[in-house]
Amino acid sequence: MEATVIMLLVLSVVNHVDGDEQLPKVSGIANSGCDVFEGSWVHDESYPLYDTSQCPFIEKEFDCLKNGRPDRDYLKYRWQPTADCTFPRFNGRNFLSKVKRKRIMFIGDSLSLNQWQSLTCMLHVAVPNASYTSVRTGGLSTFIFPEYKTKVMFSRNAFLVDTVNTSKGAVLKLDSIEGGKLWKGIDVLIFNTWHWWLHTGRKQPWNFIQEGNNVYQDMDRLVAYEKALNTWAKWVDTNVQPAKTMVFFQGVSPDHNNGSDWGEDKARYCEGQKQPVSGPNYPAGPHPAELVVEKVLRGIQKPVYLLNVTALSQLRKDGHPSVYGHGGHNDMDCSHWCLPGVPDTWNQLLYALLLQFYN
Repeated sequence: MEATVIMLLVLSVVNHVDGDEQLPKVSGIANSGCDVFEGSWVHDESYPLYDTSQCPFIEKEFDCLKNGRPDRDYLKYRWQPTADCTFPRFNGRNFLSKVKRKRIMFIGDSLSLNQWQSLTCMLHVAVPNASYTSVRTGGLSTFIFPEYKTKVMFSRNAFLVDTVNTSKGAVLKLDSIEGGKLWKGIDVLIFNTWHWWLHTGRKQPWNFIQEGNNVYQDMDRLVAYEKALNTWAKWVDTNVQPAKTMVFFQGVSPDHNNGSDWGEDKARYCEGQKQPVSGPNYPAGPHPAELVVEKVLRGIQKPVYLLNVTALSQLRKDGHPSVYGHGGHNDMDCSHWCLPGVPDTWNQLLYALLLQFYN
């Protein structure tokens, strides 16, 4: 018997039976009925969890302090779930011991890169004397801790489904997912896609959209997004062996380009924002793409766990590079996140979930 499992409530009991394989319960993170993805950001002087000077491999676009950001309050916020919810503080050495000899792969766009860089830095700082190698081959980046025989990988794949070059131009194929060959047999998969679905003009990497034999100049992007996610869902159901592989979906990382979303109509994008939105609720409400993700996940037969970072990240209007993504006020980045920063919390929550399975 198979059952759909969506990790919206972290305490949810996960007894997913696939043949004779039964995954352990997810428990011990919080009290009954608790959702660690609901809460607010609180000031904590013990933060941040690391300094980017300890991580020589951090991409320049994420190192906001080095790029000249003058304020530091954004570094001092800790995610606090509501009520009596608790989750463990990140312990990188323990993380590595739990995932020894395993392969972890982030698959997605530069928001996956953001999270991958955060995790590799958090782990490196935890074991600074441990040797590591970092190799990039094409769109695959691999960070290896030889002592633990652990690989933490990032595969750049902005749409999850395939983009194919033809004589008429690049075609985004909503029902093709040949790239999935790379994901087979990996121990932990963390997927993400959204931001590139909105690109138009010069930033749009395809000329046509194809589904079956039908070719379109364009279509409603949320509709295309849902069709692609359904293709990915079929891949999961066909190819994932739950006894071997845990599958996560990162959720949708929000941007902060419109101040009216958080009740500040005169805001110039996210520039100059120094504090999160107070309280647990984001004025603009749920992210439409996240609602699509949840709809698709409800239809998957294999266990997929939603790392539901959307709502908590919506509150962090202060966490983006803004004009400090490359230094010199060359551009405005309200999509990616400064490091240290919000993706560290995503990885703390990932760590809390993985602890339940690798104990």
